[in-house]
Amino acid sequence: MLRVENLETYYEMSQALFGISFEINSGEVVTLLGRNGMGKTTTVNSIMGITKPRAGSIRFDGQEVLGKPSFKMASLGLGLVPEGRQIFPNLSVRENLIATASNRLEMSEPWSIERIYELFPELLDRSSSMGNLLSGGEQQMLAVGRALMTNPKLLILDEATEGLAPLIRGKIWKALGQIRDSGLSILVIDKNLNDLFKLADRHYIVEKGKAVWSGSSSDLQKSKDIQHKYLGV
Repeated sequence: MLRVENLETYYEMSQALFGISFEINSGEVVTLLGRNGMGKTTTVNSIMGITKPRAGSIRFDGQEVLGKPSFKMASLGLGLVPEGRQIFPNLSVRENLIATASNRLEMSEPWSIERIYELFPELLDRSSSMGNLLSGGEQQMLAVGRALMTNPKLLILDEATEGLAPLIRGKIWKALGQIRDSGLSILVIDKNLNDLFKLADRHYIVEKGKAVWSGSSSDLQKSKDIQHKYLGV
């Protein structure tokens, strides 16, 4: 579904990605792992067209999409839950969800407000509340719901559980499991390995703008030396 090859991205004269390559198949959950500052968010921003790469290839559903603007990427079927949530603070929960609602790809069972409320009942209870009045956990649920309302083929989550209380993190992980079970492909950046082992099919470790290791959850669980070397656990 998504194939990234030899991607190079710069911030002015400073190079951030040094030929990173990875792929995601239809229905898979794949992670990008690594310490802070290794290029994970830059990779996501490069895929989404937020940051323009200088070299490499990004193919989505067989189509070369390198350099396309972010609104084009969204229309092709990529849904982003960005780092920091970035919900609309002066819109209600319901308005946040309606604002991104689309079924451009004509999904047979599209995500709707009702399905989002079933996934996150907390949002139903806060339906009329402004975004800036929600708790951090509620904002994160809303960010996930807003991305799903675009009815993407691939959902990308950048640090979706960072800074959340354990109870809320558990609800987010449970919801991601349900989203996976619906057949949606997912790319996840997160640091909670134990939860990722249960959710993901495969993992890529990013070090200094390159993918330096890849393997299954069982492979990574067994590779304590790899975890220690690249993930600091």
